[in-house]
Amino acid sequence: MSATVRDMVWAMQGEILKGELLPMRAAALLMRLTALMGNAAQEIRERDAIYANVLLALLKSSLKASHAKIEAETTAAFKWRQEARDTKELIVELTRSLKYLLRTAEEEMRMSGR
Repeated sequence: MSATVRDMVWAMQGEILKGELLPMRAAALLMRLTALMGNAAQEIRERDAIYANVLLALLKSSLKASHAKIEAETTAAFKWRQEARDTKELIVELTRSLKYLLRTAEEEMRMSGR
């Protein structure tokens, strides 16, 4: 079974949480996370479409839009949609962290005269 985008991001997050990444490894993780951003965006589009279909079906069968929306938010489609969005947000935050780590490492190397 192949790993999902979320699985890959969580694995990288675990590696980052362990700390003490060498700059080369941090750069490799940064490149991989950047590449996964497109996959995350595609997954969000797909899951948004699925959720929209669920919501539309519930809107057609409900007297009140607010009730249909609340009911739609209790479905698996909504949960999957949120997971995709959360994964993208995690990618963004991990990317920021790795960029900061690399800038800090570069500054330390420059200050040490290397």
